[in-house]
Amino acid sequence: MALPLEGVKVLDFTAVMAGPYCTLMLADMGADVTKVETFPEGDGSRRFEPKVNDESYCFAVLNRNKKSIALDMKQPQGKEIFMQLAVNADIIVENYRPGVTRKLGIDYNAVKTVNPGIIYASISGFGQTGPYSKKGGFDIIAQGMSGIMRMTGEPGGRPAKVGIAMNDIAAGTTALYAILGSYIKKLKTGEGVYLETSLLEAGLAWTFWEFGAYFGSGEIPMANGTRHRRSTPYQAYKTKDGYVTVGANNDKLWINFCTQVLEIPQLIEDPRFKTLSARLQNIEALQGEIEKVFMTRPTSHWVPMLDAAAVPAGPVYTYDQALADPHILARNMIVEVDHPKIGRMKNMGSPVKASGEFTRIRMPAPWLGQHSDEVLKSLGYKDDRIAALHAQGIVYDRYREKATT
Repeated sequence: MALPLEGVKVLDFTAVMAGPYCTLMLADMGADVTKVETFPEGDGSRRFEPKVNDESYCFAVLNRNKKSIALDMKQPQGKEIFMQLAVNADIIVENYRPGVTRKLGIDYNAVKTVNPGIIYASISGFGQTGPYSKKGGFDIIAQGMSGIMRMTGEPGGRPAKVGIAMNDIAAGTTALYAILGSYIKKLKTGEGVYLETSLLEAGLAWTFWEFGAYFGSGEIPMANGTRHRRSTPYQAYKTKDGYVTVGANNDKLWINFCTQVLEIPQLIEDPRFKTLSARLQNIEALQGEIEKVFMTRPTSHWVPMLDAAAVPAGPVYTYDQALADPHILARNMIVEVDHPKIGRMKNMGSPVKASGEFTRIRMPAPWLGQHSDEVLKSLGYKDDRIAALHAQGIVYDRYREKATT
């Protein structure tokens, strides 16, 4: 069965997280993704620990379903190879600092002269225009400048980074939907397009409730722990051995929570908690009443009780507990693949389930330059020419010498 993007050719000139996440999603959906890397280091995430047989496990889970060609594009012949690949590409994704691709001569304006229908997407820290466009940008910088770090963590505490690379993933996701939308348009009109987004804007664009509250009333969202700013009970509460999350945030759920879980029906008529507005005004007292009960029993006691009362709830897991949860396993969020150097390894499963096949792990992540020869042969290069390019330091395959001796 054909995957959604089968036959779509993607040239992936990205590194670390934001760009590789975008191209991973395209690859999982069937696109033919060729990752173009510099050498001898390659994608910066190749250096990340832990390593198995000198290959980064972190790189390997984010770059499956991709081929790797390692090129020195500072040399004319390296740039020439890139442009030959660009001629037949449908999509190009890059996530370097603005100006890098132009300096290399592989920017959108250069590519569209040989491929007018190209969809070319750039991801950067701050965007291609504006006063900060030349600044280097990492996820943590964007989290800080988007206000997200100030609204994360405990009240009165230091600003806290979201536990994952949120702005990186936001930027990769934003580029992904822009690319897919543009590809649909290209199928109708044949038109190519240049797209660009940034870590800062993509993260900021996920703050809709906060945006509305600020422009509606001037509210500046600050760190609120696990609490919701508009509703309660809606947070994590301490139990005898950990924490449990509760979402009893409408009147029906609140009544069920008080009567069937806490077994304190008098809270319903307590003037401090009778309305949502009152509960929000007295949120500290409400937390005290709830935790007074919850701390008498472990989390494993409360979750089934909450489920039985139809009150949304769950345990607050450590990451290893999350990955071992039977529901996560039943939903195939952990899969296995054979890597040529790492061996049998775990990979993240697809969060999308469909009536037909939507994604597939077709091959493991490549070692640096693993497909250099294969890609060059697809362009019509002969063996002797390929050998010369290796000898001249224009292309690279980390294990090529070992494979031929």
